[in-house]
Amino acid sequence: MSISQKKTSELVTKFGGEAKNSGATEAQIAILSERITNLTEHFKSHKKDHHSRKGLLRLVSTRRRLLDYLKRKDEKRYSTVIEALGIRK
Repeated sequence: MSISQKKTSELVTKFGGEAKNSGATEAQIAILSERITNLTEHFKSHKKDHHSRKGLLRLVSTRRRLLDYLKRKDEKRYSTVIEALGIRK
């Protein structure tokens, strides 16, 4: 499930620093987290949608790699993103 352009720009502004900085690691993690949340809600009513489940696993894997990269590069930014998004680790 996709997210609206307005929601994406809000996330980029909040985590990327400015509206055009969608390439920031924090912004990418925030966008992926929003998409993961939407797909999780989708699966509550569509339990047998295995094609979308594969996409969800791919999103989670990508977010995990980005989080690992951020933790390796800057521990403080990593912990800030984890707290802001409510991701446990």
